[in-house]
Amino acid sequence: MKLLFSGCLLLAYILPGNNILAQDAETGFTKSDFYSAMSGSKEEALNKQLDLVAGAPAAERDAYEGALLMKKAGIIAGTKKKLDMFKSGHKKLEAAIQKDSSNTEFRFLRLMIQEHVPGILGYKSEMDKDRLYIKNNFKKLPSVVQEAVREYSKESKILKPADL
Repeated sequence: MKLLFSGCLLLAYILPGNNILAQDAETGFTKSDFYSAMSGSKEEALNKQLDLVAGAPAAERDAYEGALLMKKAGIIAGTKKKLDMFKSGHKKLEAAIQKDSSNTEFRFLRLMIQEHVPGILGYKSEMDKDRLYIKNNFKKLPSVVQEAVREYSKESKILKPADL
């Protein structure tokens, strides 16, 4: 029985999309740690994820880095530094979405940022579209991302648990 359980656990860890931690063994990047940092407001956690995101799959790297930079822009000091960091992150995330507009996770990253960014930055125009896209494609997301979306929806004013 123990052997069967261990085998199932190992299989769940190895299969793509079912990886419990979604971790890259070489770099230490995990989606669960990434979303933990994104849900907090600690600069050191964001910096650590910025270092680790270099090991994320190439197709996802710009989206993760862009979201982290925009999140970090909201907590650092200095207006010019904030704006420059936000613009840099914005370019990366939007480029990733433009390359893969059907990626629900990227739409979720954008929604998380849009909901909390000051209106003066003019980065709120896709919130309703992203909410609907996430709602319609939620079940296709990897389980670790589904959990992040569920947790986020508990506090969100845009994306509600009933949407999922």
